Amino acid sequence: MASWKQLEVHTEDQTPHKWSVSLSEEAFKRFFAHGSPTVHKIFGDGSLFSPLLFGKFFDPSDAFPLWDFESDVLLSNLRSSGKTSIDWFQTDDAYVLKADLPGVGNNTVQVYVENGKIMEISGQWKPQRDQSKAKDWRSGHWWEPGFVRRLELPEDVDWRETEAYVSNDMFLEVRIPKSTSDSGTPGNGTMTKNSD
Repeated sequence: MASWKQLEVHTEDQTPHKWSVSLSEEAFKRFFAHGSPTVHKIFGDGSLFSPLLFGKFFDPSDAFPLWDFESDVLLSNLRSSGKTSIDWFQTDDAYVLKADLPGVGNNTVQVYVENGKIMEISGQWKPQRDQSKAKDWRSGHWWEPGFVRRLELPEDVDWRETEAYVSNDMFLEVRIPKSTSDSGTPGNGTMTKNSD
């Protein structure tokens, strides 16, 4: 049985330009073709962090409007082949994202919400060889030591109450509550993790 740990959801990113090195489709294909099994797990079909997750190349450092699309539609081919490790949906009171985290169990996963508009899920999958020469592990060719997916948040969310959990078997769940101010229903601004 998996145990869950709540992650801190940061609202201020100390290195806001860390993903400024864009990843072209050709550079990704070259990198992926020579990659290890870990690289294929992190960036391969069905991973949240794959630039080709949706059948078309999207630079993971660009924000993607995930909740504008039905997961059943975008992931239908991957689901039928058993290659997907991601799902997203909305309930009456929240938007939910579930995904396997790639790589080994010592990933450093971070969740940021920028100005209530963009959610960034990032992590490190291997240390740089010489960390003394780089200011930040995410600088340079960031896709080699790290992974990211930036998502546009829907307009009807209470982003300050975003909760993120990671399980000991490296599964991520993010819950973004819907704003209660539009419905006229008073809310207490808290969410609880369902233990069922």
